[in-house]
Amino acid sequence: MSSTATIGLPCMLMRGGTSKGAYFLAGDLPADPRERDQLLLRVMGTPDPRQIDGLGGAHPLASKVAVVSRSAAPDADIDYLFLQVGVEAPTVSDRQNCGNLLAGVGPFAVERGLVPAGDVRTRVRIRMVNSGSLATTTFPTPGGVIDYSGETAVSGVPGTAAPVVLDFADTEGAVCGSLLPTGNVRDEIDGIAVTCIDNGMPVVVVAAGDLGVSGYETPAELAADAVLRERVQSLRLAAGKLMVLGDVRDASVPKTTLVAPPREGGAISTRTFIPLRPHDSIGVLGAVTVATAVLLEGTVGHDLARLPAPGAAMGIEHPTGRLDVGIDLDTATAPPRVHRSSLVRTARKLFDGTVFPRTY
Repeated sequence: MSSTATIGLPCMLMRGGTSKGAYFLAGDLPADPRERDQLLLRVMGTPDPRQIDGLGGAHPLASKVAVVSRSAAPDADIDYLFLQVGVEAPTVSDRQNCGNLLAGVGPFAVERGLVPAGDVRTRVRIRMVNSGSLATTTFPTPGGVIDYSGETAVSGVPGTAAPVVLDFADTEGAVCGSLLPTGNVRDEIDGIAVTCIDNGMPVVVVAAGDLGVSGYETPAELAADAVLRERVQSLRLAAGKLMVLGDVRDASVPKTTLVAPPREGGAISTRTFIPLRPHDSIGVLGAVTVATAVLLEGTVGHDLARLPAPGAAMGIEHPTGRLDVGIDLDTATAPPRVHRSSLVRTARKLFDGTVFPRTY
């Protein structure tokens, strides 16, 4: 990396799904992870609750980074490393994937010349470096040019944009090593029934009623409940050990998702903490994992769900709408196997240029 890279870095700011992040080519960042992370903290303006001196949006959903490069893997075109940058704390975590920023990785790869655009649409095979899982993204490129405009709406995002189809493979146990890392469909922590599951995102699923809430509260109402926050933290700390994640006090996983019966025609209603701040919607792989959980008999949430017909998409309700997830699940095996997961997101290029990290 040239010395001038510490003064100005090529960067593209993109919205991917319901998240926003800074996208970089791997070659434009330091090769040493520690040096890279220190640079990204300065790029995003962390630590500072406002991130006033950087690109961060003062929220975990807008303090994200995608690092992209050509892949040497025979079954992938692109490698994608996701980094969650803290807001108030100077942390950079690679312990999870981000399916929302993933929606922008294919278009970014075409924009940067890593993948040629098709005449009608482009298909990009992506290795998610954080877990080694594979995803395929397909998006419109009429005439060999990316078209971000379209009529697809995503709950939690104003307006419409072009559809980005995401297909996932090999996500079960992506972080914990197995779909049900405790070996059980249901465990008990602090007297509360939970399901600990990982289909691309480690999640602790708990019935909202068991924590004294309805599961239909707004994120602001949940954030104001200090007692609930303490109980969520207690659950996730204990679950982290059960899920072979160790001490997760300073980690972004596992997430905790409260579930309740659906109200808006979906399969299940959710409220998610990331890890202690209530999510305004739900993450892509978090939704995939929760959908997988409620399909399994005996799990927390299975008896609360209104399951669709076999093969139909699962509607995961969240505070700002709904996310429809397709799950190809084989429950005839023990443990169950996930063959494939899929959903539709949108993405949009917001800015392309040079970012100047603070130097103090």
